[in-house]
Amino acid sequence: MFIEERHQEILNIIKTNGRISIGEIQEKFEVSAESARRDLRILEEKGLLKRTHGGAIPISQVNALPPRHRDMKNMSINANYDSIAKKAVTFINENDVVYLTSGSLGFIMLNHLPKDFSYTLVVNSATLADELKYWDNITVYITGGKMRMHGTTSLVDSFATAFVKNMHFDLCFITGAGIEADFGFSNGTDETATFQRTVIQNSRKKILMLPNHKVGVKAFIKVCDTNSFDTLITDWDTVEDELIKIEEKGVEVVIVEKN
Repeated sequence: MFIEERHQEILNIIKTNGRISIGEIQEKFEVSAESARRDLRILEEKGLLKRTHGGAIPISQVNALPPRHRDMKNMSINANYDSIAKKAVTFINENDVVYLTSGSLGFIMLNHLPKDFSYTLVVNSATLADELKYWDNITVYITGGKMRMHGTTSLVDSFATAFVKNMHFDLCFITGAGIEADFGFSNGTDETATFQRTVIQNSRKKILMLPNHKVGVKAFIKVCDTNSFDTLITDWDTVEDELIKIEEKGVEVVIVEKN
């Protein structure tokens, strides 16, 4: 089989199954692990797939947005997302003022947030605020503005941006569509990018939380440079060479372990 035919077969498998592993490539095409990794690297450079630590997944569209109808309270939780959320909450200290993302990782963090000391949370999600209303150890602020009519019920318009512009945070937890070392952190809409940019600028410590399939990815609208963040928390399946580039930008990279 010619290398071009093998590459097409790899792409077909990813299209059908949603991913492929290095082991699958080795077994199916009788090639070494080094050759399998080289195949995926070549296909990624052509913009045909997204590599992970152990294989590859389909590449997402630049302007891909999360589904509108999501039940954030009862969503299924992937192991890597849960591990990222569990690690993130360890950065919170007593009396901190914290911005908590309205993305899915913000909702997962609810399962791990500290309950044994006091701190303040600022959220831009009506659903998140509702989940926090009976917590005795925290003070909650919710941004104003137009609520998005979907699962996250987020508020990221000009009113919400004006609200956080007058605040200062000890730390912020941010997530989005992707980060690429040279391009920076990016997201799907201009209003979200503007809102997040304001939060980041007004935070003393900036923490980005992204699973493996969002690292090395450039989305539609740039939010900020990579070195705007102090820390990136990601998972065990993230490609190492992109993490090295991010570390070279001065960002601490924390890789959570598989439970």
